[in-house]
Amino acid sequence: MVPDLSRPSAARVGRVCLIGAGSSGIAAAKALFEANIPFDAFETSDRVGGNWVFGNANGMSSAYEGLYINTSRERMAFSDFPMPRSYPDFPHHTQIARYFEDYVDRFGFRDKIRFRTAVTHVAKTSDGEWRVRTRHADASEDEERTYAAVLVANGHHWDPLLPDPPFPGRFAGRELHAHHYRSKDELRGKRVVVVGMGNSAMDIAVESSEVAARTFLSGRRGVHVIPKYAFGRPIDQFFTSARLPWSVRQRMGEALQRLAVGDMERYGLPKPDHRLGEAHPTISGRILDRLTHGAITPKPNVAERMGDRVRFVDGSVETADVIVYCTGYKVTFPFFDPSFVAAKDNDLPLFMRVFHPEHHGLAFVGLLQPLGAIMPLAEAQGRWIARWILGDYALPPADAMRAHLDEERRRMFARYVKSKRHTMQVDFDDYLLELDRELVRGAKRAAKRPRASSPAPST
Repeated sequence: MVPDLSRPSAARVGRVCLIGAGSSGIAAAKALFEANIPFDAFETSDRVGGNWVFGNANGMSSAYEGLYINTSRERMAFSDFPMPRSYPDFPHHTQIARYFEDYVDRFGFRDKIRFRTAVTHVAKTSDGEWRVRTRHADASEDEERTYAAVLVANGHHWDPLLPDPPFPGRFAGRELHAHHYRSKDELRGKRVVVVGMGNSAMDIAVESSEVAARTFLSGRRGVHVIPKYAFGRPIDQFFTSARLPWSVRQRMGEALQRLAVGDMERYGLPKPDHRLGEAHPTISGRILDRLTHGAITPKPNVAERMGDRVRFVDGSVETADVIVYCTGYKVTFPFFDPSFVAAKDNDLPLFMRVFHPEHHGLAFVGLLQPLGAIMPLAEAQGRWIARWILGDYALPPADAMRAHLDEERRRMFARYVKSKRHTMQVDFDDYLLELDRELVRGAKRAAKRPRASSPAPST
């Protein structure tokens, strides 16, 4: 039987386990800390910042030497901790990593994070609590603790997704996923095929074009390439208000795109099979320039690997030394038994991308893909979860949550191109507005129920 998650329980007052101290995890940790909720945060690395730490000791970062953010600093920053004005509009990854370190120190919760400690297994007990096993990097055995709730913030850009099935044939050169790419020096003097049309593909193709002998950009589907600036301002600051219907914003965005960029076919790229906003945006301030100068040669999808050559679906064949797969990531939770919680085909249905509809006391932070930055949304999610734990907010009954998420998913799948990339899409401002409304509804639900006494925190 699915429990009624609207009822008070120990999960709202006991000790909480937080998995991960990346950009989403630290936002949740701050919310718990400021609400005086007892918690332990576990981080496999020796520092915070997760994916934004170049050369992260945990091996899970996808940052590369020349990485800059694709959303402007104003849209990426936490609400109560602006990025320094000395930062450019689109900062380098070293600046972002420093910002996250400063955030933790500014609000004083670093000692709540257990570094170099991996969560190895999480299971729900028969009495509704959570048994969590962890292991420190220097330990030989796991430790086990029991918690009233588990918050998952382990990220979804660390487990590489390769073409499945693989391209036919065999390649004699080097093949790597973008996750393992570190510097354009790896490509110097090489003949490089970059596979993909997303942000990483565009960035790596540009870097390759600066040092490689030849660079080919291969994609199976066309995309709308969005520049970083329009009219002297970061483009992610235009047409974002949730007060405007999506259809109006889409038409305004398309008009701006036509003025700023024009048709993708003019650059040798395939014509997109969808309208602007119906796939996750590809943002680049440089790829179109490199294409128009002939520094990058566009190609259709790979048809076959042929030793030191690659054949494309249009029949053309090119000699190659390196193939870089910019083909996305799998959403995985190595600490859960797959039969308990798993994201098949990267799809994990959640109530407003946070609460699991069946497992009481299990919530996720930052497991969404916004048209905009994740960090402010993770911050809002952390505050929402804290209010739920304290009992100031009550979730809807399980059947109402399921109906809500079913409708949310219906709209998402109707709008976006069918892909493993589009299973948790949200619009930045729309999501925040809906969350504000849900907080009001949940506060009313909480006010109507009797308060439960607060038991001692779990240990």
